[in-house]
Amino acid sequence: MLENKKIVLGITGSIAAYKACILARLLIKKGAEVQVVMTPAAKEFITPLTLATLTQKPVVSEFFDRRDGSWHSHVNLGLWADAMLIAPASASTIGKMANGIADNMLVTTYLSMKQSPTSEGKVKTPVFVAPAMDLDMYAHPSTQANLQKLQSYGNHIIEPATGFLASKLEGKGRMEEPEKIVEVLEQFFAKQQKLAGKKVLITAGPTYEKIDPVRFIGNYSSGKMGFALAEVCAEQGAEVTLVSGPVMLQTKHPGIKRIDVESAQQMYEAATKHFPKADIAILCAAVADFTPKTTADKKIKRKGDNLKLELQPTKDIAAALGAVKKKKQVLVGFALETDNEQKNAKEKMERKNFDFIVLNSLQDKGAGFRVDTNKVTIIGRHNDLTAYDIKSKREVAEDIVEFIIHNS
Repeated sequence: MLENKKIVLGITGSIAAYKACILARLLIKKGAEVQVVMTPAAKEFITPLTLATLTQKPVVSEFFDRRDGSWHSHVNLGLWADAMLIAPASASTIGKMANGIADNMLVTTYLSMKQSPTSEGKVKTPVFVAPAMDLDMYAHPSTQANLQKLQSYGNHIIEPATGFLASKLEGKGRMEEPEKIVEVLEQFFAKQQKLAGKKVLITAGPTYEKIDPVRFIGNYSSGKMGFALAEVCAEQGAEVTLVSGPVMLQTKHPGIKRIDVESAQQMYEAATKHFPKADIAILCAAVADFTPKTTADKKIKRKGDNLKLELQPTKDIAAALGAVKKKKQVLVGFALETDNEQKNAKEKMERKNFDFIVLNSLQDKGAGFRVDTNKVTIIGRHNDLTAYDIKSKREVAEDIVEFIIHNS
């Protein structure tokens, strides 16, 4: 559930700060990317060097770097994060958060989290607070009022445990154990998965059409866009079948079943086999339109000045799937065009019976093959257009998947 999640881990001045090392390590082992933000008091309990070593990221504590004066942007951290976890959260920090007293980097970062509710009433960037203090401090009316206020803002309070405290007293106030905290985050993100229970078929990469044992007809597709879509769909809870042509990429999410193929015919066979059970199919592969009519058993030697290859059409995967598509299935196509982009994409969508089509143009700088970015326009069946700015292919994949979720 935490694979590729970006988490800001806030640490305050509490003896429980030593548990933050275990917590950071557990989050990273789950696949999360962790950025630590500490209050000045927290550094009295645990060193930034320890946490920076564990997370492989410099710890942020001050507004400015004292060495070179560079600014640590709390705004950028708020935009970056998928979640913020403050553990341990002292009574002082809880009070500051509840009342908007932004006198340190941690509280300022908290206030920069994307807290405005979505159209569905959900907070965009969840904040989890794990209190840690002595039992009387925790039971004090002001602390309880501040916690209630934080809850009213949409924050998630991870109740402290009852047990032996640093004061040698025993009672409620002990920070919940790191394993339990990680479990809370996992359960939260599991509930947010919008494709849970769905089966998604994705084709990706190029196909190679053999001429002889050492030569082929192919294209420049790297597979990056299709693999990014597979990762995002899996993170949203889908059971993903990824049919990939020859690429150098690896999948990360355990929810992805990868099927490697080489030719258009092999991709056709795999796609048509798995499509009947799919809820959603995204045809992102750059499939060859033609294949040699015959394939030489041995390397073709150079003879004369010309070599004539007789080509025949490959089987049309998109058309085949579109012809058998059921009413509840969603079929998404891709169109990479060089001219008359929208016209050609719309015609392709109609011919193949796509529910919508993702258009990218080689006229756009930073889009297409062999780059890490893309610029797309999604076209619907009612000629509605949704254009996006140039983004990383990971971000483009997130936009496409979000579009699928809200329009199917």
